[in-house]
Amino acid sequence: MPKHTLPAVSAAAALVCLTAFSPLPGGPAPGGTASPDSRSAGPGRAAPARFVPGPCPKTPEPIEALDDARCGYLEVPENRSRPGGRTIGLAVAVIPALHAAKPAQDPVVFMAGGPGADTFDDIPFLVDSGLNKDRDLIIMAQRGNLYDRPNLACPEIDRFNAQSVGLGYDSQQAEQLMLKAVKDCRGRLTAQGVDLSAYNTTENAADFADLRKALKLPQWNVYGYSYGSNLALTYLRLHPEGIRAFAIDSITPPQHVTLPWTWASTAEGIDNIIEACAAQPACKDRYPDFRRVLTEQVRRLEAHPLTLNVEPPGGGKPVTVVLDGGALLNLIVAFSPRPEDLPAALDELAAGNPERFAKARAAGSVQKTGEFAHGLTQSVVCGEWAPGYSETDVLNAGRKVYPAWPDTVLAEVPQLPFQYPACRIWDVADRAAAQRVPTVSSVPALVISGTFDVKTGASWAKDVARNLSRSTSVLVPGIGHWVVPQSPCAQSVLASFFARPTAPDTSCVEDVEPKPFTIIPE
Repeated sequence: MPKHTLPAVSAAAALVCLTAFSPLPGGPAPGGTASPDSRSAGPGRAAPARFVPGPCPKTPEPIEALDDARCGYLEVPENRSRPGGRTIGLAVAVIPALHAAKPAQDPVVFMAGGPGADTFDDIPFLVDSGLNKDRDLIIMAQRGNLYDRPNLACPEIDRFNAQSVGLGYDSQQAEQLMLKAVKDCRGRLTAQGVDLSAYNTTENAADFADLRKALKLPQWNVYGYSYGSNLALTYLRLHPEGIRAFAIDSITPPQHVTLPWTWASTAEGIDNIIEACAAQPACKDRYPDFRRVLTEQVRRLEAHPLTLNVEPPGGGKPVTVVLDGGALLNLIVAFSPRPEDLPAALDELAAGNPERFAKARAAGSVQKTGEFAHGLTQSVVCGEWAPGYSETDVLNAGRKVYPAWPDTVLAEVPQLPFQYPACRIWDVADRAAAQRVPTVSSVPALVISGTFDVKTGASWAKDVARNLSRSTSVLVPGIGHWVVPQSPCAQSVLASFFARPTAPDTSCVEDVEPKPFTIIPE
């Protein structure tokens, strides 16, 4: 199997996909797979969902697990509130259990992060984590994702992301170029007939409910991470039938997720990294002023940005990068460098050596154009996370956790710069009231968090777990976003949970400690 590494997603790469929906019915799907037509259900009724078998997608890198998978498309209404509308196709793969002689009868269905990430690209991580060891693993690309019809890719945004590394993170030029990319993508998608308001979490959840029925499964188990946890909680709330066990990882709680919320999550994860360094004598002795150095470097770079020519980590021609305070903060949120290297990287930066951060910034100049569904991202963020709050609310949330940082850094949502003006362009319906609802359930649940998660702060899982009356909560020290692929202990706990949902074995967590931090000579 080709080597996959857990991605450190930059602010630029957090959101886009491949080719747009073809206006010609019956055209080939991306990667050469056959695709369902965009059919009308006829006046007055929504088309029933159905699963149409077909070949598996041809992924950019071969995925061994797809060799024996059963693939096809789930056909569903694009907008269930508009009877008679067109039908879209969602790519599906059923990966057989490794112990195929006697697999468990209830498979696991996976809900990916993002929103907008390529679900199929996560398959190697899931297989390596043992998700299909004893039961089949079901993968479905969320509506608008790569291999779907339509695919809400925005190559325009990908090209901006590659260009943005040479611009100030919050500069006027960066804002103008990004907003043009958003406008161009929106115009192209809507000209193709895409109903952008239909790409939301409620419709995503209904798609998964339809998938279980279309596959004629009496019950299954659910596992979702990051945005997939938000989707999974919505699915559990609206479609609880047939869910045997429910696991979520790196929690994005629907009742709390707004754009200002991101600052509290970011600060919690960074604080935990700082405290873990202080708990290791070698780290504490070598980097006693970790917190102060971070603030000083954010302030210094925002006042006096560095412009450097740097070779991207994968090699190639050097690119010009601008390293300012906003770029520094967002590289940290993107785990570039990794948490165990962060104190050393900041110490080097303070001593006049910005190489680690500069190379991480240069990595953003190489984009997988068209593999991330930015269209789905924008529809979810603008319809569900942005409403009811303003740019001032984001700034105030940032000031609350980092009062000594420059306003120019705090004014931008971590990982989502210029989001409010982008949402004014994207212009989808306000769905906050429908989405910001807690999920209350007695289905056996497992809630997994990592202490170093700077995207979805671990403490937010507590409120979710309180409403899941038969839940087990696991907090894994020293692990960042998307815990299971990074932690053998978490993999063991998840396997134990699916085997015995009401009595999982969590004992290994007691022995987990953060990795030793990197110590460089003074």
